[in-house]
Amino acid sequence: MRRKTTTFVAIAAVAVATTLFPGGRNAAALAEAVTGAPVAPAEAPELVPEPVVFVSEEVVQPLPSEAPAETPVLTEAGSLHELVGMIDTDAPMDSEMRCLAGAVYFEARGEPLAGQLAVAQVIINRTEDGRFPRSYCGVVAQPGQFSFMRGSRMPAVREGSPAWERAVAVAQIAHRGLWESGAEGAVFFHARYVKPGWSRTKTRLAQIDTHIFYR
Repeated sequence: MRRKTTTFVAIAAVAVATTLFPGGRNAAALAEAVTGAPVAPAEAPELVPEPVVFVSEEVVQPLPSEAPAETPVLTEAGSLHELVGMIDTDAPMDSEMRCLAGAVYFEARGEPLAGQLAVAQVIINRTEDGRFPRSYCGVVAQPGQFSFMRGSRMPAVREGSPAWERAVAVAQIAHRGLWESGAEGAVFFHARYVKPGWSRTKTRLAQIDTHIFYR
């Protein structure tokens, strides 16, 4: 047997012996007996344990970013008076809101806040009723509906007065639906010291201060 063949057989014998006899000495002896040539025992592989890694910080899932603080809900006010005081009356108003606030100012500025809110609610309800114009200015300027109107024009308002500030706040509250009015559903009203003929054909809903409301 040539040297290369002997070496190959020895290697094969060592592999078989290592499988059957894991110990290095017995494997070498078996290989030598098979090949007739001395074979150095194979060294057992050195087992090196993997290093243990210690985590210095807790492994946790990241928390979602905190939501921004919510704007306080105005309807959490304890009373209509408190809510009126929370409204920003310096904010710019378009022509529609000026018509609504103006109607509250001229028609009900001497009324308590509940009465002012009820008048604003009637104007809003009319814009949602097909028998009336679809805008606040259209409702207020409709002929024969509001005695303070001068034709289709509204008189000058004393802006900056406490009465105007309250009317602006009440108009915003009614427009945004921030406070429930006692005139919900009403589209007609009149002062209690008069009795128009049309009132007999309407359904009376409530009397708030000096006004009586119908639908």
